[in-house]
Amino acid sequence: MLEAHGLKRTYGSVVAVDGVSLHAAAGETVGLLGPNGAGKTTTVSIIAGLVHPDAGSVKVDGRALSGDADPSKRRIGLVPQDLALFDELPARENLLLFAALYVLSGDAANRAIGEALELVGLADRSRDRVRSFSGGMKRRLNLAAALLHDPQILLLDEPTVGVDPQSRNTIFENLETLKQRGKTLLYTTHYMEEAERLCDRVVIIDHGKVIADDALQGLYRMLPASNLLAIELENGGDGLSLDRLRSVPGVRTAELEDGTLRVGMHDLATQTPPLLQWLVDQTHPYRHVASERAGLETVFLTLTGRSLRDE
Repeated sequence: MLEAHGLKRTYGSVVAVDGVSLHAAAGETVGLLGPNGAGKTTTVSIIAGLVHPDAGSVKVDGRALSGDADPSKRRIGLVPQDLALFDELPARENLLLFAALYVLSGDAANRAIGEALELVGLADRSRDRVRSFSGGMKRRLNLAAALLHDPQILLLDEPTVGVDPQSRNTIFENLETLKQRGKTLLYTTHYMEEAERLCDRVVIIDHGKVIADDALQGLYRMLPASNLLAIELENGGDGLSLDRLRSVPGVRTAELEDGTLRVGMHDLATQTPPLLQWLVDQTHPYRHVASERAGLETVFLTLTGRSLRDE
């Protein structure tokens, strides 16, 4: 179990992290979601012990980390946003260097390197220089370096920045394998689709503060409506009273634009048929109906008033 309580870090007059608390259990992937500059990297750096907080604490299995030499820190692995690789060295030589930093040598180092390369799909490129690797392959090797000491907790700071779709999917598969092995994963990203695919729970952070912490369904329940029905009206909506429509049971929001009615509701299965019947009864027949589900971008916009990708 990883726990962070009340983390705070300032740089002069800039408050980078302001009271951040979060937790992640074994076999759980927790997303730290927010725009660039929200405080995600600083939070991860504090948990990894690279940055000392002005206030707050980090605990591993209920024990607070204390100092650079705390043995509990060996249970943490960090995949930094910036690549920590030597381009002129082969992949295996890079990992041998990291193994030495983890005080691994001989058979133990060879076994750890072999397992890590196999996991990330680079075993056949182990003797190739890193400069010949694509951006995605470098990201995968970066992940392998963080796994050599078999950490229980893996901190991943934007691990798919600048990678091709194939390597992105490979990284996702690697992380799902690690989760199945019972690892604790803290995954920072500003890509909502990554958080939706990978994470059991999402912590949304903005301006250094946690503004939401819940499973995806819990986050969607924060919205006025978690589902949207787009209805193309045959008569363009002439004479349609949105106020009367909003009084129909199940309707949470309703907007009309260019002949398309967008209605927000929570339960499409039970609430859609009465809505469509109401439209017909009110002489507003429709020609096409499509449903959409609100995403994390909508949650973030609702909570903060700005886009998730605003810089």
